[in-house]
Amino acid sequence: MTRSSAREIAVHFIFELGFSNATADELLAAALTRPAFEELGQEEPLYAEFPNREQRAYIEELVRGVYGHGAELDGYIAKYAIGWKFSRIPRVVVAILRVCMYEILYMQDIPNAAAINEAVELTKHYEEPELASFVNGILGTFVRTEQIPDRAEQSGNSDGAPEA
Repeated sequence: MTRSSAREIAVHFIFELGFSNATADELLAAALTRPAFEELGQEEPLYAEFPNREQRAYIEELVRGVYGHGAELDGYIAKYAIGWKFSRIPRVVVAILRVCMYEILYMQDIPNAAAINEAVELTKHYEEPELASFVNGILGTFVRTEQIPDRAEQSGNSDGAPEA
Protein backbone atom coordinates (compact mmCIF):
# COMPACT_ATOMS: atom_id res chain seq x y z
CA MET A 1 0.00 0.00 0.00
CA THR A 2 1.31 3.44 -0.87
CA ARG A 3 1.18 6.54 1.28
CA SER A 4 -1.34 7.93 -1.23
CA SER A 5 -3.63 4.96 -0.60
CA ALA A 6 -3.27 5.33 3.16
CA ARG A 7 -4.11 9.05 2.82
CA GLU A 8 -7.18 8.20 0.73
CA ILE A 9 -8.35 5.72 3.38
CA ALA A 10 -7.93 8.45 6.02
CA VAL A 11 -10.05 10.77 3.85
CA HIS A 12 -12.74 8.06 3.71
CA PHE A 13 -12.69 7.71 7.49
CA ILE A 14 -12.81 11.48 8.04
CA PHE A 15 -15.68 11.73 5.55
CA GLU A 16 -17.49 8.98 7.47
CA LEU A 17 -17.01 10.82 10.77
CA GLY A 18 -19.06 13.66 9.29
CA PHE A 19 -22.09 11.38 9.21
CA SER A 20 -21.59 9.74 12.58
CA ASN A 21 -21.61 10.48 16.28
CA ALA A 22 -18.57 8.24 16.71
CA THR A 23 -15.26 9.60 17.92
CA ALA A 24 -12.12 9.14 15.87
CA ASP A 25 -10.99 6.37 18.21
CA GLU A 26 -14.33 4.55 17.95
CA LEU A 27 -14.30 4.73 14.16
CA LEU A 28 -10.68 3.57 13.95
CA ALA A 29 -11.37 0.66 16.31
CA ALA A 30 -14.18 -0.52 14.04
CA ALA A 31 -12.82 0.36 10.59
CA LEU A 32 -9.05 -0.09 10.79
CA THR A 33 -9.22 -3.87 11.27
CA ARG A 34 -8.41 -6.86 9.09
CA PRO A 35 -12.05 -8.07 9.03
CA ALA A 36 -13.30 -4.62 7.95
CA PHE A 37 -10.69 -4.45 5.18
CA GLU A 38 -11.48 -8.00 4.05
CA GLU A 39 -15.15 -7.10 3.77
CA LEU A 40 -14.61 -3.75 2.05
CA GLY A 41 -11.84 -5.14 -0.16
CA GLN A 42 -14.34 -7.36 -1.95
CA GLU A 43 -15.99 -4.28 -3.46
CA GLU A 44 -13.40 -1.52 -3.17
CA PRO A 45 -9.83 -2.21 -4.41
CA LEU A 46 -8.46 0.51 -2.11
CA TYR A 47 -9.14 -1.83 0.83
CA ALA A 48 -7.70 -4.97 -0.78
CA GLU A 49 -4.47 -4.68 1.22
CA PHE A 50 -4.44 -4.20 4.98
CA PRO A 51 -2.02 -1.41 5.94
CA ASN A 52 1.22 -2.27 7.72
CA ARG A 53 2.07 -0.82 11.13
CA GLU A 54 3.61 2.39 9.73
CA GLN A 55 0.67 2.97 7.38
CA ARG A 56 -1.84 2.32 10.19
CA ALA A 57 0.01 4.83 12.38
CA TYR A 58 -0.17 7.40 9.57
CA ILE A 59 -3.92 6.80 9.04
CA GLU A 60 -4.54 6.98 12.79
CA GLU A 61 -2.56 10.22 13.13
CA LEU A 62 -4.50 11.83 10.29
CA VAL A 63 -7.92 10.74 11.54
CA ARG A 64 -7.25 11.62 15.18
CA GLY A 65 -5.51 14.86 14.25
CA VAL A 66 -8.24 16.07 11.91
CA TYR A 67 -10.88 15.07 14.45
CA GLY A 68 -9.09 16.93 17.23
CA HIS A 69 -8.37 20.04 15.13
CA GLY A 70 -11.65 20.06 13.21
CA ALA A 71 -12.79 23.53 14.28
CA GLU A 72 -9.39 25.07 13.48
CA LEU A 73 -9.21 23.37 10.06
CA ASP A 74 -12.80 24.30 9.19
CA GLY A 75 -12.01 27.90 10.14
CA TYR A 76 -9.16 27.94 7.62
CA ILE A 77 -11.36 26.36 4.95
CA ALA A 78 -14.09 28.95 5.52
CA LYS A 79 -11.52 31.78 5.52
CA TYR A 80 -9.92 30.77 2.21
CA ALA A 81 -12.98 29.47 0.33
CA ILE A 82 -13.60 32.94 -1.05
CA GLY A 83 -17.10 33.29 -2.46
CA TRP A 84 -18.23 29.91 -1.11
CA LYS A 85 -20.27 29.20 1.97
CA PHE A 86 -18.76 26.34 3.94
CA SER A 87 -22.04 24.42 3.72
CA ARG A 88 -21.88 24.55 -0.08
CA ILE A 89 -18.51 22.78 -0.32
CA PRO A 90 -18.99 19.06 -1.03
CA ARG A 91 -18.28 16.99 2.08
CA VAL A 92 -15.63 14.86 0.38
CA VAL A 93 -13.79 18.05 -0.61
CA VAL A 94 -13.99 19.25 3.00
CA ALA A 95 -12.49 15.93 4.15
CA ILE A 96 -9.68 16.26 1.59
CA LEU A 97 -8.97 19.87 2.60
CA ARG A 98 -8.94 18.95 6.28
CA VAL A 99 -6.41 16.16 5.69
CA CYS A 100 -4.14 18.37 3.61
CA MET A 101 -4.26 21.29 6.01
CA TYR A 102 -3.55 18.99 8.94
CA GLU A 103 -0.53 17.53 7.10
CA ILE A 104 0.77 21.02 6.30
CA LEU A 105 0.30 22.31 9.84
CA TYR A 106 1.23 19.29 11.94
CA MET A 107 3.14 16.64 9.95
CA GLN A 108 6.62 18.00 9.46
CA ASP A 109 7.84 15.12 7.28
CA ILE A 110 5.41 15.87 4.44
CA PRO A 111 6.34 18.67 2.02
CA ASN A 112 3.60 21.25 1.53
CA ALA A 113 3.69 20.80 -2.25
CA ALA A 114 3.28 17.03 -1.92
CA ALA A 115 0.30 17.42 0.43
CA ILE A 116 -1.33 19.93 -1.93
CA ASN A 117 -0.69 17.77 -5.00
CA GLU A 118 -2.24 14.75 -3.27
CA ALA A 119 -5.28 16.82 -2.28
CA VAL A 120 -5.75 18.01 -5.86
CA GLU A 121 -5.44 14.46 -7.23
CA LEU A 122 -7.92 13.09 -4.69
CA THR A 123 -10.35 15.86 -5.57
CA LYS A 124 -10.05 15.01 -9.28
CA HIS A 125 -10.81 11.38 -8.40
CA TYR A 126 -13.98 12.16 -6.44
CA GLU A 127 -15.32 15.43 -7.86
CA GLU A 128 -15.60 17.54 -10.99
CA PRO A 129 -12.33 18.95 -12.40
CA GLU A 130 -13.30 22.54 -11.53
CA LEU A 131 -13.22 21.64 -7.86
CA ALA A 132 -9.60 20.51 -8.17
CA SER A 133 -8.68 24.08 -9.17
CA PHE A 134 -10.76 25.38 -6.24
CA VAL A 135 -8.89 23.07 -3.82
CA ASN A 136 -5.51 24.05 -5.29
CA GLY A 137 -6.39 27.73 -4.93
CA ILE A 138 -7.55 27.40 -1.32
CA LEU A 139 -4.48 25.42 -0.28
CA GLY A 140 -1.99 27.62 -2.14
CA THR A 141 -3.48 30.77 -0.63
CA PHE A 142 -3.59 29.13 2.80
CA VAL A 143 0.14 28.27 2.71
CA ARG A 144 1.16 31.69 1.33
CA THR A 145 -1.09 33.83 3.55
CA GLU A 146 -0.45 31.92 6.77
CA GLN A 147 3.28 31.87 5.85
CA ILE A 148 3.60 28.18 6.64
CA PRO A 149 7.20 27.04 6.19
CA ASP A 150 7.84 23.87 4.25
CA ARG A 151 9.70 22.05 7.02
CA ALA A 152 10.18 18.81 5.06
CA GLU A 153 12.06 20.57 2.28
CA GLN A 154 14.11 22.55 4.79
CA SER A 155 15.26 19.31 6.40
CA GLY A 156 16.21 17.82 3.04
CA ASN A 157 13.28 15.40 2.87
CA SER A 158 11.58 16.05 -0.45
CA ASP A 159 9.45 12.95 -0.81
CA GLY A 160 7.68 12.61 2.54
CA ALA A 161 7.75 9.32 4.41
CA PRO A 162 8.44 5.96 2.84
CA GLU A 163 5.78 4.43 0.58
CA ALA A 164 6.16 0.89 1.90
